[in-house]
Amino acid sequence: MAHLTLRDVPGIRVGHWTDAECATGCTVVLPSDEGAVAGVEVRGSAPGTRETDLLRPTALVERVNAICLAGGSAFGLAAADGVMRRLAEREIGFATGIRPVPIVPSAILFDLGVGDPEAFPDADAGYAATLAAESNQGELEGRVGAGTGATVAKLGGLAGALPGGVGSA
Repeated sequence: MAHLTLRDVPGIRVGHWTDAECATGCTVVLPSDEGAVAGVEVRGSAPGTRETDLLRPTALVERVNAICLAGGSAFGLAAADGVMRRLAEREIGFATGIRPVPIVPSAILFDLGVGDPEAFPDADAGYAATLAAESNQGELEGRVGAGTGATVAKLGGLAGALPGGVGSA
């Protein structure tokens, strides 16, 4: 069976901004310019999200223009500002009658204990990841983007954690 990735899904583009030295990053998933229907299930003991309430079936907004995943704990939510800035430059977003407002649901992961706790994705990182997604080039899987400082197997605490990353199944 062939190994498929997100880039194999028609109309989906993926880009990363990675700070390997500080062990953090962000990942942007772009659908076509018309957007895509999305859903979410928020889990974890301390979830950090932005605009995920818009994904409820009763919400006015029916499509998202990008999804942003970032390290940096709650600080990483700022990466979505850069994604919005880039989409706004391209006039992509929810039609308000005044100007398009980009819809960018986002979520973070806690990677502050892995690398530099003072370094986290910001708006410029989100902008760069969006440009990378537009070109649909570069590394796709592994310790890149939001997966750079990701860890798994933390039931016993960070001491027993194993490296995570971005992957496709």
